[in-house]
Amino acid sequence: MRVVLLCVAALATAPVFAGDMVARQGSDAVHLGESPCKSEQVLKLLDPQLQTKYHAATATVQGRTFAACWRMTPNGAHVMYEDGDQGLVPLSDLKPELTA
Repeated sequence: MRVVLLCVAALATAPVFAGDMVARQGSDAVHLGESPCKSEQVLKLLDPQLQTKYHAATATVQGRTFAACWRMTPNGAHVMYEDGDQGLVPLSDLKPELTA
């Protein structure tokens, strides 16, 4: 039974790697992109050996937009923001970004 649950969980997380993703909480949102992180302000906060593993992201919090970078970890998406704040977005909170 556990093997089946692990397989289902693995399939559920597969879309995380297949396009831009978003996590929303009310009017706040974190948008995770596929392109490499290019924000110098964020990159200087990251371990130089890990910088190439981070992708571009943006966050909108209380109407303000922040540059961010993210990388996938076993526990979710680790997000580093331009102001030095960081967080972990659980895989269950990530949804495919809808484009018009």
